[in-house]
Amino acid sequence: MLESRDEWIKKRAYAIWEEEGYPSGRDTVHWEQASSERIALEKSARNGEKIDVTPKAKRKAAAAMAAAVSDTATKRASKKAPNAKI
Repeated sequence: MLESRDEWIKKRAYAIWEEEGYPSGRDTVHWEQASSERIALEKSARNGEKIDVTPKAKRKAAAAMAAAVSDTATKRASKKAPNAKI
């Protein structure tokens, strides 16, 4: 299901707030920035460009999670390697 425009802006504004370290009193600035980003995405979509509308913070978090899982798996494999008999 596609989320509404306002829902996307709300999530993006929240992500911006998180990225900036949770400052107080900047909610309007974050909302305006998120709204501007959404407008730019909509213009890109009208021009036929393929776009990823997932908020940047969610993409960044997903990439960080994938890297952490990969790093953990590598560490586990390297710990097991010395014990392996050939």
